[in-house]
Amino acid sequence: MSSTLIALSRHEAEIRKSRFVALAAPIADARAAQDFLAAQHDPQATHNCWAWQYGDQYRFHDDGEPGGTAGRPILQAIQSQGCDRVAVLVIRWFGGIKLGTGGLIRAYGGTAAECLRLADKTVLREEILARCTCAYADMDRVQARLVAAGAQVESAEFDAQGVIWVLRCARAQASALEALYMDQTRGRGGWAVLSERPGDVPS
Repeated sequence: MSSTLIALSRHEAEIRKSRFVALAAPIADARAAQDFLAAQHDPQATHNCWAWQYGDQYRFHDDGEPGGTAGRPILQAIQSQGCDRVAVLVIRWFGGIKLGTGGLIRAYGGTAAECLRLADKTVLREEILARCTCAYADMDRVQARLVAAGAQVESAEFDAQGVIWVLRCARAQASALEALYMDQTRGRGGWAVLSERPGDVPS
């Protein structure tokens, strides 16, 4: 199960006279990742290398370091720590001693990993969105039962037959909620999973 950060985390290391500062933060989407990286970018530093991951989306950047020695190790640190919805910036001030390819990979990946390891985290639960229908006569009772069982109503539309809900719930609860829903509507309701996505609710 993936986790994200609760707040900004910072870790600093000196490696063969180069100073490395890692900054990690939770992100709400890809745009938030870019905003965070732009806000924390230090134009006085030698390199500002970064990576972020949000679900299936990810990006990384070496900022002038040899290809594959900075951005990708930072991304691998995010993944190896089981994190998601996270952006990590590692800033380097060159100290005069070259680290070599292996040394750079260890420096960037290790600094990012330690920053994430020390950060306060919260677990992300996997969620689904489901579309379901309900007759007007059953609407209040069925909605109350579903909400009491852990579903959240994302939206509601109405037509001549009744209400069309989009519900959000933990994936682990989906089967039980569908069974409850079909029981409450006496098998007359429709239930269709629209998507699965990581949520932001601590499990």
